[in-house]
Amino acid sequence: MLPKERIAAAFEHEPTDAALRSPDSEFRSGRSTSKVPVYQAGFSSRVASALLGREAYVGGGIQQYREAKALWDGPQAHQEFLECARRDAFDLPRVLDLDLVRPSYWRLNEKPTRRLDDCTFFYGDESSSWRVMRFDPPTELYQVVARSPSPPPTLADVVAEVDGFEAALVSYQPQPEQFGDELAALAEFGQERAVEAFGIGLCVPREEIWLEAIALRPDLVRRYLSAQAEYAARNAAALSALGFQYLMGGGDFACKHGPFYSPKAFHDLMLPALQRVSQACHDHGCYHCFASDGDLWPVADDLFGRSGVDCFYEIDRRAGMDLARLRSRFPHLTLMGGISSETLHLGSREQVVAETRSALQAAQEHGSIIVGCSNQIVAPTPIANVEAMLETIRELR
Repeated sequence: MLPKERIAAAFEHEPTDAALRSPDSEFRSGRSTSKVPVYQAGFSSRVASALLGREAYVGGGIQQYREAKALWDGPQAHQEFLECARRDAFDLPRVLDLDLVRPSYWRLNEKPTRRLDDCTFFYGDESSSWRVMRFDPPTELYQVVARSPSPPPTLADVVAEVDGFEAALVSYQPQPEQFGDELAALAEFGQERAVEAFGIGLCVPREEIWLEAIALRPDLVRRYLSAQAEYAARNAAALSALGFQYLMGGGDFACKHGPFYSPKAFHDLMLPALQRVSQACHDHGCYHCFASDGDLWPVADDLFGRSGVDCFYEIDRRAGMDLARLRSRFPHLTLMGGISSETLHLGSREQVVAETRSALQAAQEHGSIIVGCSNQIVAPTPIANVEAMLETIRELR
C-alpha cells in the first residue's frame, strides 16, 4: 500500500497490509513484515534538529519566537523564516517515512513593538494594552512574562466576546490562501501520503470566567459553540473543495482527573455543536478528527458515540485512554497515537520500547489505529528515547 492508502484503510475500517501479513506470533518474535500506519503529532525543534542533522524550524513556542525575530529583522528575514519552516515541516515526514503529514507548526504573525534583549520582545502600546514575551531555550517556550494591568474578566466580557464572534461570522467565507501550508503540503505529498488540515476546532475556552459561564450563563456558551460550529462547517466545505479529507479539530478540555466541566454540561452544550461539525464534514466527504488530552471516559459515549466524530487523536494513554479499550467500545472510531510524550520525556528506554510495541500490537490486533506519539515531543526529551521509539516502529511495523 501507498502511505495514503494505509491511512484511508484505517479510516474506512478496512484491513491494511499490516493486518493481512502480521499474525501475533510474528509480532512477538520480532519478525513482523507489517505496515501499521504511522504518524507523529509534533516535534520540538531540538528533537527534530537531531533527526534532520541541522537546525529544524519546527516546534511550538520556539517557532513563535523565531517569527518575532524575523518580523523584527524585516520582510526578507520573515520570508526566509517561512521558507525554512515549510522545508523542515515537509522534510520530517520524508525522513521518518510517515503516512500522515502535518503541514505546519506554530505561528505568531505579529510584529513586536520593541526588542528588549535577545530573548525578549515587547508587544503593544505602553499607553494602553501591552505585553512582554520571553523565550526560554531549554523548554522552547515563548510566554508572556508581564502585561498591562487590567481588571479580572467578567461575564460582561464574555457577552462582548460572543457578540463580536457572532458578528464576524456573518461575513465569514473561507478563502484558499488561509490554507496555504495545507495546499503546499497537498501539492508536495498528495500523490503518495495523506495530508491533514486544520480549521474545525471546537472548545470552550479554559479561562476561569468561561468555566463560570458554563454554570451561570450556559446560553452564552451555547451561542459561542454554535458559532464555532458554523465556522467549522464553512471551513469543512472549503477544505473539501480543495481536496482534503482528514480535518483536524477538537480542543483540550480535560486533564488526567477528567473533564474540566460536568458530563451534563458536555451533553447539553458541546454535543449539539459537535454533531453540527460532524454532519458538515460528512456532507462534504470528510472525516471529523477530534483531539483533547486527558481522561475523557466520563463523556466518551457522547464524544465518541453520539457526536458522529470519526477519529480521536492526542490520545492520553497515561490518563487511561487505552487503545484496545477504545477500539472495543467504539468500533467505528479511528485512533491516532498510543505512545505518550510523557513516556518519551521521562521514561526509560525499556519503557519507551514497551509502550511502542504495545501500540503497534494493538494496531495489528484491532485495526483502524495509526500509531505515533500522541502529542508534541517536548524539547527536553532524550534523543535516545526518540530513537528507541523510531527503531521499534521500523522493526515491527
